Amino acid sequence: MSARLPALFLGHGNPMNALRENAWTRAWAALGASLEPRPRAVLAISAHWYIPGIAVTAMSAPRTIHDFGGFPRELFAVHYPARGDPALAARVGQLLGPLPVAADTSWGLDHGSWSVLRHVFPQADVPVVQLSIDATRPPAVHRELGTLLRPLREEGVLLVGSGNVVHNLEAYAWGAHSAEPYAWALRFESTVRERLLTGDPLSLVDYTRLGKDALLSVPTPEHYLPLLYALGASHPGEPVTFPTDGIEGGSVSMLAARFG
Repeated sequence: MSARLPALFLGHGNPMNALRENAWTRAWAALGASLEPRPRAVLAISAHWYIPGIAVTAMSAPRTIHDFGGFPRELFAVHYPARGDPALAARVGQLLGPLPVAADTSWGLDHGSWSVLRHVFPQADVPVVQLSIDATRPPAVHRELGTLLRPLREEGVLLVGSGNVVHNLEAYAWGAHSAEPYAWALRFESTVRERLLTGDPLSLVDYTRLGKDALLSVPTPEHYLPLLYALGASHPGEPVTFPTDGIEGGSVSMLAARFG
């Protein structure tokens, strides 16, 4: 049995972070360099594969998906050539059974995965498998799926949920200028931190019960749900740390949480 790897949630923010060096990307790089033992593979749960069903990438060479528009040409030129891991894909299907898990050979790695992983593992030398987020299921089920995936942490697999606990693009300040964070964004990011630290993480599952700040911060669920996979994959009483935080563009949280 391998030593237990952490479960991670990373706030990925603007796709341009794939090319930038800033406090967030430096923290992602430091996180990757500090992992001991080195993962044999990554299972990524990205906000950007949000579909009606559960699927897992099962190809040996996943493509780099540029699932965005309106960004500089240099971002579309990024290629993240990590290998896939069909055996890990099969293991994920086994752990999540009897739920049907489709073995997908058409998706690949979207920017929710590669924009952060190219900093965590810049040599792209750790295989990556992506798991979809089933848009038909409520938040509690996503946490339960994370719990079913927990054994992977003892099998040399790094679980990485990639999204944002605050993700309101209608309020986002696009362009090069900075923007002061909205008060509701700061409050909700703080609420998430406090509830993870104070032993009340289950109150984060049904986030709609957390008031107006939550509804402004999570107008749609797909960027929030990856946190629930990492939370589900954590063990009771495990330490929680926050490699990054802060608000980008006024309304997108860059909070990262490390369980274990």
